[in-house]
Amino acid sequence: MEDIVYPATRNLDRALVRKLSTCAWIKEHHNLVITGLTGVGKSYLACALAHKACLEGYTSLYTRAPRLFGELETAKADGRYQKVLQSFAKVDLLIIDDWGLSKLNGREERELLEVMEDRYEVRSTIFLSQVPVKDWHELIPNKTIADAILDRVVHNSYRIELSGPSMRKEKNKATVKEKKDE
Repeated sequence: MEDIVYPATRNLDRALVRKLSTCAWIKEHHNLVITGLTGVGKSYLACALAHKACLEGYTSLYTRAPRLFGELETAKADGRYQKVLQSFAKVDLLIIDDWGLSKLNGREERELLEVMEDRYEVRSTIFLSQVPVKDWHELIPNKTIADAILDRVVHNSYRIELSGPSMRKEKNKATVKEKKDE
């Protein structure tokens, strides 16, 4: 948490991050949605919060949306589906990165609804996405399922909308400059 940077260009509220670092939101079973362009530090921030949660005794699991759906599909095929769903339901803090890279298919819609139904008001989830929340309905073709999922995710969530240049690009620029100066 101490390595998080707060330049004005990032649009990162220090007071909100401080509040989230207390882990009270996890105890209260709220969610967190972090959006922003590639490289602005969404994953870093989520992992810093997860690390803090682990230090406070909570369990956490980081996965990317494509891997989550792949794991659930494999689990259905080999008979472990319910067991895998239960494992996602039990973790105190589930981080789903790369949410919204593509529209969900019918199987993925139903699977995400199952995951979020099991977690709603009993566990916390962090969604990381390049897509603004206002456009999330478009990612879930079945509008009834979209309403059900987003009702369980968005309405009890804190939101952080990061902005600014890619931190990876900035870091690479600094590294290249250091090497030139040597």
